[in-house]
Order: sequence, then C-alpha cells, then structure tokens
Amino acid sequence: MKLVANNKKARHDYFIEETYEAGIVLTGTEIKSVRQGKVSIKESYAKIQGEEVVLYGMNISPYEQGNRFNTDPLRPKKLLLHKREIRKLIGYTTQKGLTLVPLRMYINDKGLAKVELAVARGKKEYDKRHDIAKRDADRRMQQAVRK
Repeated sequence: MKLVANNKKARHDYFIEETYEAGIVLTGTEIKSVRQGKVSIKESYAKIQGEEVVLYGMNISPYEQGNRFNTDPLRPKKLLLHKREIRKLIGYTTQKGLTLVPLRMYINDKGLAKVELAVARGKKEYDKRHDIAKRDADRRMQQAVRK
C-alpha cells in the first residue's frame, strides 16, 4: 500500500465515528498524477447525490505530459461503494452534525486508487484545546520516562 495523501486536519477538526474504504473513478491522466503523489485532500468533503457518493474539493494536479487529456483539477469525483454502504451513509448524514470526510488516499497492492472515507462529527473549540492539552501531557510523560 502506497500512501498518496493524508488529511491530518480532519482528525483535529472532527470526531471520527466510522470509516469506509471506497474506490474512486479517475481518468487516465488523473491516475498517473495520483501515482506521482500530486494530490491534496485537505479541503475536500463528500456528499450523497441520489444513490451515488461524490467527492468535492479534492485537488489532483494536471499530469505534465497529459496535454489536452487533462481534466479540471477540482472536478467532482465519484466514489465507488456497495449499495448497502451508501444506504448506511445516507442514514448517518441525515442525522444532525454528521458529515463525510476523506482521511487518506492510497494505492493498494493491486494498483487501484482508494479513499478512506469517515463519518465524522465536528469538534467544538474546547474539544480541540482538550486534545492538544492531552497530547502535550502524553509527550511530557514520554520524555520523563526516557530520562
């Protein structure tokens, strides 16, 4: 498995309820650019439209040798999930405060591009401060143990 993009900000801004692995529909020049690691998923999110899950805001830089075959870097990308998973996601997103956020994008052993999609609940400011304080305390304890 080759990690292409990681969304560290999502774990800071959201409580992760559940994760799903989804395939992604890409064009030929987009997958070449993904294999080079030219992907950003920091500002991306997913929405359910009808019976499909679509990823918005994911930036795949144009492939250098792609010329006229390159597509818009920010175009919406369809995610591939089983129908029962999509129905489950519809149930989650109708609840107040839950959203779909990509956590990471990778290429699996078979050479297929996959996205790890999370059902997430937004954190309040005080939750974020609490997590930062806990991480600092853990870091100080580890340093004390080493000394």
